[in-house]
Amino acid sequence: MARATAAGTKRVSVAALDCTRPGHQHRLIYRTLLCHGPARGRRNGFAETDYARLLDAAQQQLGGPIVLVWDNLNTHHSATMHKLIAARDWLAVAHLPPYAPECNPVEAFWSHLKRSLANLAKHDIDQLAFLVKNRLKHMQYRPDLINGYLTGTGLDLNLA
Repeated sequence: MARATAAGTKRVSVAALDCTRPGHQHRLIYRTLLCHGPARGRRNGFAETDYARLLDAAQQQLGGPIVLVWDNLNTHHSATMHKLIAARDWLAVAHLPPYAPECNPVEAFWSHLKRSLANLAKHDIDQLAFLVKNRLKHMQYRPDLINGYLTGTGLDLNLA
């Protein structure tokens, strides 16, 4: 009997920030990670240091302090992530309630991205990565779409 495992699983991981700032257009800041399978000592996806680099890049692009509203992914709650957050005095973090995807504008973003890729033939993981980045770039330059994701949650983030 053959045994199926996910040991050789290849994937494209994406981390994204839906950024809003009073008086400015919404911004989407993202990073992709191409995983050719699990490596020893490294998770098959974004690690805490990858998220920290994304936040550092966002802070440089936005030019100011960040209030991060995060879902409850286990990596977001790890001891390592808490240390990385504490080292950034410009970063404040709040967590969404558990099991509340309707409050997370990035959930609508993921849904839109996945639907845009659904009927495309991908020959290999590198082609999939190219298509994902292409779709992300198109979404990045549509602040009305990004604003719609936030509006869809019903959350009021007016900080003024």
